[in-house]
Parts: sequence; C-alpha cells; structure tokens
Amino acid sequence: MEFVIKNWALFAIAALSGGMLLWPLLRKGAGGPWVNTLQATQLMNREDALVIDLRAGEDFAKGHILGAKSLPLAELERRAGELDKHKAKPVIVHCADGTRAAAGVALLRKSGFGNVVNLSGGFAAWQQAGLPVEKK
Repeated sequence: MEFVIKNWALFAIAALSGGMLLWPLLRKGAGGPWVNTLQATQLMNREDALVIDLRAGEDFAKGHILGAKSLPLAELERRAGELDKHKAKPVIVHCADGTRAAAGVALLRKSGFGNVVNLSGGFAAWQQAGLPVEKK
C-alpha cells in the first residue's frame, strides 16, 4: 500500500491510459449497432438498405454515398415520417465522421425502425475506403 501512495501519479496515469483505451469500445455500444464500410455495402447490395446522410445540405451536395437520402440531423425528428415506408428495410445512418450519427440511430429506433445501423467513421471512412461518391 505504501508503494501505491508514493507512486500515486503513476497509478493515475495508468488508470487514465486504460480508460482512454476502453473509451472507443464503450462509445461503440451507444448508438449501435455499428457497421464498417464493407458491411454497409453488403447491406446496400444484398438487402437494399436505405442510406441516410445526416450532414447539412451543403455538405451532402459536395458529395455523398450513391443513392443516399439527405436528412440533416437537425430535421430528422420532424421529417422521420417521410421514411415510414422504409421501416421494413435495413437503414444505414451516417454523419461526417461517425460522431453524431448515434443520435440519429436513437431517434429512428424511437420512431419504430427496428433495423438501424450506424456507419463507423461516417462519410470520411467511406471516402477513405475509396468507395463511390456522387455529387449534386
């Protein structure tokens, strides 16, 4: 115990470091389930998944996933009814980098969508994987 007291700073750094390593795992539990770009393309090709882009309209216009529907996060709750005909389909939600899409997943689940997933890394991961993008 004396060793711990004398070296409290080392133990604090170790605890903080361990927490930082665990944070991504804990974060993925929220707003999930999450899918990577490969799983997303499989859902799109095999199960005709609907892709919802939660970024602002101007970002969507600069480039988006092929066939994605623009529905900014700020408008999602008000406009969720527009998606009712797609409730039986898988839905892939994404934002710019994967940090805000969890809120969209939660909102759609609350609206009765059963199969909603979050694209890990968002649109940035899609582009980094070299997958097709269309511009308006």
